Amino acid sequence: MHRKIIAVIEDDEHISNLLEESLTREGYEVLRAYSGTEALYLLEKYRPNLILLDLMLPGLSGEELLPRLAQIPVIVVSANVQLEDKVRLLMDGAVDYVTKPFQIPELLARIAVQLRRTDNPPSAPMLEAGPLRLDIISHTLTLEDTPVRLTPTEYAILKLLLQRPGQVIARSVLLEHISWDTPDCSEGSLKQHISNLRGKLRKVDGHDYIEAVWGIGFRLVC
Repeated sequence: MHRKIIAVIEDDEHISNLLEESLTREGYEVLRAYSGTEALYLLEKYRPNLILLDLMLPGLSGEELLPRLAQIPVIVVSANVQLEDKVRLLMDGAVDYVTKPFQIPELLARIAVQLRRTDNPPSAPMLEAGPLRLDIISHTLTLEDTPVRLTPTEYAILKLLLQRPGQVIARSVLLEHISWDTPDCSEGSLKQHISNLRGKLRKVDGHDYIEAVWGIGFRLVC
């Protein structure tokens, strides 16, 4: 059985050391980054099962980093206790919020809960965003009630984008995830597959549903 990997993105060395020691004792493998930029480099190479994210990071802040962490559960660990900030971060994609100073047993329990959820994800036969409706059982797409035929690779790309509408998904994350549904997409061909998909969607109602974010990846806009 593979050990779960947790990424600790925290610029306070004392807190980072404490978290690594506690998580390692519980049997987790720990990755560490001390800034948002370093975290992006780390996540290009590794895919953790969960991320502990501080907000007050040098360079790229935790709030700026959060939308780029698609498909990975993120628990925000921060000294900011404003209710509106907690609500906003949860709406932006975080799965939980722990306030500093925190108790290690509570944090470990929250981590265990989130990891259980990812081990047993709920079934979602239909993914929807705006007029897009993707049936993940029959692999069929309708746009404005118009059927759109997709190749296996186009289906895999759109499925991932629909799971995080409006959030930027890095090219490396796209390539890793769509390989679960189709093996024929490479880094060199990804751009062409997305271009073909954008063209099919645009042909129906003239709207461009997939936006390229220079230097990072792509996001779904409805």
